[in-house]
Amino acid sequence: MNKYEAMIIFPESLKEEQLDGSLDKVVAEIEKTGGKVDAKTRLGRRSFARRMDKQSGGQYMVVTFRLDGGKLSALQGRFKLNEEIFRVQIVRAPEAVVAAGK
Repeated sequence: MNKYEAMIIFPESLKEEQLDGSLDKVVAEIEKTGGKVDAKTRLGRRSFARRMDKQSGGQYMVVTFRLDGGKLSALQGRFKLNEEIFRVQIVRAPEAVVAAGK
């Protein structure tokens, strides 16, 4: 299983309760695909450099998870069908480097 980080942008108009529910759906999709969520980090509301699809900003989240590489495209397809997600970017996270002790 590979380690990935997903930067997920939710619409700025989502309320706090709706955001929690949307994040739970994202975690459920990852687990349904066979992955395991390691961490969820809320980065808060941020403005875009320019308007995109009539949106001036969004609510950013980073989800770190482990998933088999062959299932990643299926997961991305499921995220595209989720109307609560404005944008998503998934990258392979660097593995932790363990330094030799002295």
